[in-house]
Amino acid sequence: MTVAARATHVPTSSFTLTFPRQLRSEYIKLTTVRGTWWSVAIVAALTMGIAFLATLTMTAPADTIMAVVMPVQFTMMLAGILGVISVTGEYSTGMIRSTLTANPVRGSVLAAKATVLAFFMFVVSLLIFLATAAMISPLAASSGIPLLWDDPGKTILPILAASGAMALFALLGVGLGFLLRSGAGAIAMTVGILFVLPIIVALLGSFAQDIEWIGNLGNYLPASAAQNAILPQDGWGLSAPEAWATLIAWPAAALLGAWAVVRGRDV
Repeated sequence: MTVAARATHVPTSSFTLTFPRQLRSEYIKLTTVRGTWWSVAIVAALTMGIAFLATLTMTAPADTIMAVVMPVQFTMMLAGILGVISVTGEYSTGMIRSTLTANPVRGSVLAAKATVLAFFMFVVSLLIFLATAAMISPLAASSGIPLLWDDPGKTILPILAASGAMALFALLGVGLGFLLRSGAGAIAMTVGILFVLPIIVALLGSFAQDIEWIGNLGNYLPASAAQNAILPQDGWGLSAPEAWATLIAWPAAALLGAWAVVRGRDV
């Protein structure tokens, strides 16, 4: 083994020793940054505000849970941006050098940050959605359209699915952050994937209605897949398994690319 190889070689057991510490480190870094809590506050405000307004126009029982989870279409960008800034913030301040010095197993750095972000976003989103459901329940009941808490398939499962989707959007941001290392570039890419691409595909579909694959392409974008994963509907879009596979594939591809890039460059 050459000197360079010995310098970069880390025993497999080192991963198991350093990974729990890396998780704690990433959790501390995430929760002590003011921007994290500003993002959470904005997600909560948007979710509750949109749900409250939607509840005022409800006409059927199915609309109640839709009012709770519908804001994901707006808050998904904030989840992605939080994932981006959790990575690019370290690159902009140079802290990434300290992180990689403390843990030279670069794959574990990526895995720890992704794990912490996903868990944090899932828990925070779950609490926000549950609080939103509790908030609109009295208003819905007063309109004669109560939230169906006694049917987990129509209430709890969509809330869990929406929370999982928010975690996956955050992971997409993490992957793009490591890939691009630029906060502005990664945020622009995240916004492009989540918001701009659906608009472009919709416009192309309206101009080329005879080309079926263009219309189907939109179903495989994260925003559309999230709708089908959270509230699957027969005869519209993807089935639930297809939607989850699509929703997972986007951050998985970004994280895989990030892993290859992080391992191959100096910082």
